[in-house]
Amino acid sequence: MNALKFPVWMRGPGSRAVAAPVIIIMMLSMMVLPLPAFVLDIFFSFNIALSIIVLLTSLYTIKPLDFIAFPTVLLVSTMLRLSLNVASTRVVLTEGHTGPDAAGKVIEAFGHFLIGGNYTVGIVVFIILTIINFTVVTKGAGRIAEVGARFALDAMPGKQMAIDADLNAGMIGEDEARRRRKEVAQEAEFYGAMDGASKYVRGDAVAGIIVTIVNIIGGLIVGMVQHDLDFAVALKNYTLLAIGDGLVAQIPSLIISTAAGVVVSRVASDQDIGGQLISQLFAKPQVLYITAGIIGGMGLIPGMPHVAFLLLAGVLGAAAFMQTQRNQQAAVVPEPTAATTAPEAEEATWQDIVPVDMLGLEVGYRLIPLVDKAQSGELLRRIKGIRKKFAQEVGFLSPSVHIRDNLELKPAAYRIILKGVEVGAGAAYAGQFLAINPGMVTGTLPGPATTDPAFGLPAFWIEAGLREQAQGMGYTVVDAGTVVATHLNHLITTHAAELLGRQEVQQLLDHLAKESPKLVEDLVPKLIPLSTLQKVLQNLLVEGVHIRDMRTIIETLAEHAIVTQEANELTALVRIALGRAIVQQLFPASNELSVMTLDNRLERLLMQALQASGPDGAGIEPGLADTLAAQAEKATRHQEQMGLTPVLLVPGPLRALLSRFLRRALPQLKVLSHAELPDSKTIKVTSLVGGQA
Repeated sequence: MNALKFPVWMRGPGSRAVAAPVIIIMMLSMMVLPLPAFVLDIFFSFNIALSIIVLLTSLYTIKPLDFIAFPTVLLVSTMLRLSLNVASTRVVLTEGHTGPDAAGKVIEAFGHFLIGGNYTVGIVVFIILTIINFTVVTKGAGRIAEVGARFALDAMPGKQMAIDADLNAGMIGEDEARRRRKEVAQEAEFYGAMDGASKYVRGDAVAGIIVTIVNIIGGLIVGMVQHDLDFAVALKNYTLLAIGDGLVAQIPSLIISTAAGVVVSRVASDQDIGGQLISQLFAKPQVLYITAGIIGGMGLIPGMPHVAFLLLAGVLGAAAFMQTQRNQQAAVVPEPTAATTAPEAEEATWQDIVPVDMLGLEVGYRLIPLVDKAQSGELLRRIKGIRKKFAQEVGFLSPSVHIRDNLELKPAAYRIILKGVEVGAGAAYAGQFLAINPGMVTGTLPGPATTDPAFGLPAFWIEAGLREQAQGMGYTVVDAGTVVATHLNHLITTHAAELLGRQEVQQLLDHLAKESPKLVEDLVPKLIPLSTLQKVLQNLLVEGVHIRDMRTIIETLAEHAIVTQEANELTALVRIALGRAIVQQLFPASNELSVMTLDNRLERLLMQALQASGPDGAGIEPGLADTLAAQAEKATRHQEQMGLTPVLLVPGPLRALLSRFLRRALPQLKVLSHAELPDSKTIKVTSLVGGQA
């Protein structure tokens, strides 16, 4: 089927630009050129249709700026009505003596059918419509537009600053900022234009009254003087024509005024007017029930129109019942999107800043049963045991572990968070067991090969039926919950220094003050600040020294704080006081200490480097540092092969330097000074760092 062909000038983008001048010229021509009655009928019909289109468009707009052309439409529609008034007046005065249909069928219909052919009724109806339009609708819409324009102008600087702030914060781009600025300017211009355009409608109402009076008086003069009509006939003909002409113009004017009031009076929302009315006016069944009861009661009063009142009460009651059923269904099955619509429009507040969890555990959805209290998750019980054991062994209570599911992780994956940063991750399969190879197994197992997430040992994930077989082959077999708990325990112990904040230190002091209040009072803050005490305790924890013996730590600090306030020097003195506990932690139930020592030559070089560079050891030359690291690694490996704890015994001045230097590469190596060893212990040198064993 061939498409309808239009001229090129009508199909191009320039046709829209031509349309506006053509319409304006046509309206002006209507005031000058005489129009036949048939053409008037077409234009009057178009005027009514245009007013209805404008009203419906205003009802279905979401925000005023969606109909930004409304002030111009208001002006054009007003000019159209005035042009039609002038054209119809010319026809009424020249052809009115021929009868009520002289100015066309539309004016005749309004004169006969709408007012019953009675010009007295017509005058009253016309005056009422004019008063409603002029006094109520137009005046109210103009006042709202005036206030809206003032508020929009007052709020413009604040909105511009908010846009600039979002742009500077990186929340929006340059294009979005430009669009928002344009929208703010358009909003102020729109309300200002509406304030002025409403004056057109008020002037149109006044002009309609004057034109109607002129038509009646002028028609009487023309009919009686020029066409020799009787006064009664002339009054009837010209009054009906004038009133019909006025109503044809006044009704579209009232519709346009209503549309203007709708546009400027609406509050910003994501619904059109119809949606707001239905969802807000008829949303509460209690209101409908009470209204139905009142209307029904009025219908029972003698003399009242029973059928109308009782019928309306029944309709309201049925509507209330249906709304109640709808609310109950919505309560049973809540809308999934209802909770995700509002936050975009809210301003940021301090409540949006969520504190970072000190210690957290995130799990994939397949591990949720391990941490779900409703499913008796065994991992919750294990974590409680880990915190209790940590407090008993290390000496302070670690922060609570905040557990949450994370759908971004793989189903069987988990990760451990410290201060919002991942410090460990792994996978655990609920219902399966991890067979860990401690180094002395007799075979391999069927199942995916992996590594123990806590210590990096080779392992296999096996089914429950292979558990006894794996144990018989020398594997250490643990369930999925134990895997996660062991990994968490290892990381908590490793990062104990980071978990000891000022709040935890203060809690330690408060706990100790219950038994020894004077001891705590004499130290903090009289001798040292809380921050120095925290630093000393963190130095101990970094090297794996437990701080359970807080009494000894406090007494040592109180004794030496008068001499020095430097945290590292105080740490060295505290380590000497805790020497027996440190050695027992490394060599439990053993009087013979198998340790490594430095070769004499290497020891002298390190002492010289320490004297040249200071206590931080920053001046150790690279060649010496590489030699030291390589020799220490070799000796540590030899110590571990013999099944001994790798401990390096060095002179006191070198201990802190070597501990910091070797800690990153050899975290399992512990560095002790001679002063930290109890006199009751026997020393056995098993390896030399930098020499032969």
